Order: sequence, then C-alpha cells, then structure tokens
Amino acid sequence: MVHYTKPHLTVIDQVALLQRRGLGVTDAAAAERALSRIGYYRLSGYWYPMRRPNPRGGRQDDFLAQAAFVDAVDLYVFDKKLRLLFLDAIERLEVALRVAVALQLGAYDPWFHRDPSKLDAKFTTADGRTGRSKHDEWLSRLDASVGRSKEEFVRHFQSRYTSELPIWIAIELWDFGLLSHFVSGMALRDRDRIAGQMGLPRSSLLTSWVRAINDLRNICAHHGRLWNRVFISTPSLPRVGEIPSLDHLRNIQVTKLYAVAAVLRQMLLAINPGSQWHDRLKIHLQTFPQSPLLHMSSTGFPLDWERLDLWN
Repeated sequence: MVHYTKPHLTVIDQVALLQRRGLGVTDAAAAERALSRIGYYRLSGYWYPMRRPNPRGGRQDDFLAQAAFVDAVDLYVFDKKLRLLFLDAIERLEVALRVAVALQLGAYDPWFHRDPSKLDAKFTTADGRTGRSKHDEWLSRLDASVGRSKEEFVRHFQSRYTSELPIWIAIELWDFGLLSHFVSGMALRDRDRIAGQMGLPRSSLLTSWVRAINDLRNICAHHGRLWNRVFISTPSLPRVGEIPSLDHLRNIQVTKLYAVAAVLRQMLLAINPGSQWHDRLKIHLQTFPQSPLLHMSSTGFPLDWERLDLWN
C-alpha cells in the first residue's frame, strides 16, 4: 500500500500519455473529444486487452503494436448498444414476472406480500443480531419507494383509502431488485407455480436465474461494461436433459455474459415466443470491432453459438 501520487491530467495530456505508451492515435482532436465525452477511466476498460501482457500477471502500461484508440472507442459504442439490447429483453421479463406474481398471490390475499405467515421462513425469520428479517428489510425498501413515488395512481389510491397498496398496485413500484428478492422469499409452492409459468422445471432455477438477470440489469442501468466482464452472480445450470437446449452451458465459462444471455433467452421463449430479440442480438454481434487484439469470445459466446437450437 502506497500513497496515490499520480497527477491530474488534462484531456490533451491524456492523449499525449497514451501516445507515449504506444496506443495508435490517428486523429488527436477526435481522441480528445472522445475522452471529454466518455472519460479516460471508462475507456481504459476497453483498451486494457491492447496493453502488453505482464509476465507476472496482468498488463503493462505500454500497448501492443496493433493497438488503436479508435478500436477502443468502437468497442465502447458496441458495448453501449449491447447494454440497450439486454435492457429491452430484461424489461419484457420483468413485466411478465410482475404480472404472474400479482395474479397468483393477489388471488389469495390483496396484501399477501405483507404477511410473513404466507412466505418462506428463511425470508421472514428475524436475524438474531438485528431483530429484523429479510422480509422486514424488504418492506422498508418498498414503503420508502411508495413514500417517494410521484405516480398518479399512488396519489389517487392514498387520497381515497386508508389501506396499504394491494399487491397488484404495489408491484408496479417494485424495481427488479425488489422483485428478485421477493420471488426468492416466496413459499416453495408459489415459487414452483411461477417457475412453471416461466417455462422452468424447478423453482431453484427461477430464483437463481432472476438473481443473475437482476445483476445484469444493474450493470446495464449503471452503464457498466458487459464485454469481457466476469459476473459474480451466475445462473444455476439445469440438470443434463432437463432443458436440452441449455445442455451446452456445461461446456462454457458460466461467469461470462453468454450464460446469462442463454437463460434470459430461454425465459423469453416461454413468456414471449414471438419475440425477435434473439435475431437482433445476432445482428448486433456481427458488428463487433475488427481488431486482432479484441475478441468476441471474451463475452463467453461459444463458436457458432448462433447455430444452436436455443437461438433458432
């Protein structure tokens, strides 16, 4: 551990530093505009693979001979459009999952989501240190969301009724994080029914996949890099033969983007079989920057993935 001593650099100085380190910059003015618009450290994640490998691990500061600034910018733009594609698919899943939960649980009780006796014991049992359960924390987040809401339907309800919002109204205020945590906290019987509606044979797959997709959604919403990222939350794999179109996941690196893309595609097949999202994904991936130093395989997409049954 040492004290940070690197100086502040102007955009002009940043371009000069990159050039001294060997990054090809054919248009300095365009590079300055890109750095002013995107930022040095955001772009650094995209030119990192162009740096010389360090024999002791990681990368050196100097760049490989074919490294070009424009390729890093093109990769950033590619990744931005990729995030938008995934946000579109995730929105479809999120809305469908909200509707399924509201229809099923609302039929039992309009305030089902507030009743700990109807939920999984792991979700509702108080922590010995805090005295609060995961459900208590979840309700606090929900109530804070309701309190902040400026939605007309919330104000209308609160102006007429003394009750809490019923689940079919409250669920419209749940972000994907609240939805994901609640699905995990549902009783096994209810989770199994929702899993079936999502085309999944077991509820454990549902909770794992929704959690992984929620993490992907958060990365996209905060403009994080998808290409070359190692994901912390990974989807549980079906048993061999349980979902045959996903058996190939056992032969790939599940910590990369492809694994989440595959389970998201599988769920979309159940909730919106006519969706053309998979075709738009194929078209976009064909626009990957043509640099010998950058590889689409860094996202975990296997060779000839677009020929697999899952994507056709």
